[in-house]
Amino acid sequence: MGGLFGVASKQDCVFDLFFGTDYHSHLGTKRGGMAVYGKNGFQRAIHNIENSPFRTKFERDVEEMSGNLGIGCISDNEPQPLIVRSHLGNFVITTVGRINNLDELVKRAFAEGATHFLEMSGGDINPTELAAALINRRDTIPEGIKYAQSIIEGSMSMLVMTSEGIYAARDRLGRTPIIIGQKEGAYCASFESFAYLNLGYEDCKELGPGEIDFITPEAVQVINPPSREMKICTFLWVYYGYPSSSYEGMNVEKMRYNCGDMLARRDHVEADCVAGIPDSGTAHAVGYANRSQIHFSRPFIKYTPTWPRSFMPQHQRQRNLIARMKLIPVEALIRDQRLVLIDDSLVRGTQLRETAEFLYHSGAKEVHIRLACPPLLYGCKYLNFSRSSSELDLITRRVIKRLEGDNADQRLSTYANPDSPEYARMVEEIRKELKFTTLKYHRLDDMMASTGVSPCKLCTYCWNGKE
Repeated sequence: MGGLFGVASKQDCVFDLFFGTDYHSHLGTKRGGMAVYGKNGFQRAIHNIENSPFRTKFERDVEEMSGNLGIGCISDNEPQPLIVRSHLGNFVITTVGRINNLDELVKRAFAEGATHFLEMSGGDINPTELAAALINRRDTIPEGIKYAQSIIEGSMSMLVMTSEGIYAARDRLGRTPIIIGQKEGAYCASFESFAYLNLGYEDCKELGPGEIDFITPEAVQVINPPSREMKICTFLWVYYGYPSSSYEGMNVEKMRYNCGDMLARRDHVEADCVAGIPDSGTAHAVGYANRSQIHFSRPFIKYTPTWPRSFMPQHQRQRNLIARMKLIPVEALIRDQRLVLIDDSLVRGTQLRETAEFLYHSGAKEVHIRLACPPLLYGCKYLNFSRSSSELDLITRRVIKRLEGDNADQRLSTYANPDSPEYARMVEEIRKELKFTTLKYHRLDDMMASTGVSPCKLCTYCWNGKE
């Protein structure tokens, strides 16, 4: 997915920028970048972070950079921030989001006078460069941001830094967050609200959908007011978000406790202990254990010093291997136990099947799988949630295809209904294929209630296909 962080300070901002950006490392997998503006003009550094943490790659840059304005990012794919020189002046831009109509917008840009775009490895065009090109089609940066967001299909939140300050712009429907923090002599803009707390900042405000603010060391000025319509990604709470963060007033850890609590309310399984798949599944399991009164345990431990993130490698086979290598079973807590195992979601099924297999191998009597979200039926088209090239990578779609044949796509709404016999049949087929003792998913209505956010403000596309 990616994350971003920006600072406007009366003092040198590089220290805050470095650690604020580093606190977003859980959101991206491939590249990190920082750019600052000061007496030496614009300075920038971009590094590959696939095999090394952000912090180790940027330690030397921190010593060499200086400035009172800065923006940084963690990115899934494209190198950024980008330094742009245009009729609007020099600016630096970083983005989080996804452009589904990229080819169409590139053709439009050529027709309107753009001469070229730089290709990344593999021949793709950098979406952040395209966003900059769209901004340059208007007479001011704020107007350019609004124009870009209005014609981009998908989502696009961004930070744009000039020599005067930083524009923070949340995407049109607020699918991803931007939160403003403040301390004496400085303001910051962050994807994750926890990223600035240890740097001395306090919560100031959360941008609304489509809102554009201009940030200087002295003030935060609203350039474009927020709209009412919102479709924030619900999966931020279920999986992507860090436990210390809050979105729309709901803390991630608290929401996960709520999820586990509501899962347990609808469950009557007899078991000896409840455990969560580290890390995001753990909080869901705490909520489940508290409600069910089945004691919480950690029958396997996550080994993170070598591979802090299981989705770091680019190839699925490598990610599956690393995920398996990271989970170390504790046989004394597994043998002869009936386990309720909670994970945030079930995508392809490979990793969770292998987790269940080594629990059985370590002596577990039963493995009851509970998922903290409903069955994933659609690939996300708004954020870079998955690298899947086909929706048939989803285990649900493969099972439905097997059950329905050529009519599978027309029957998806029926399978999304947790009260339908088709839904029950799909879940049972998945259970048998992955060899779980029992399998239950969270209901969509319960999951939305767990957020405390109005359902109309939540994006639930990947579960029910509704935009």
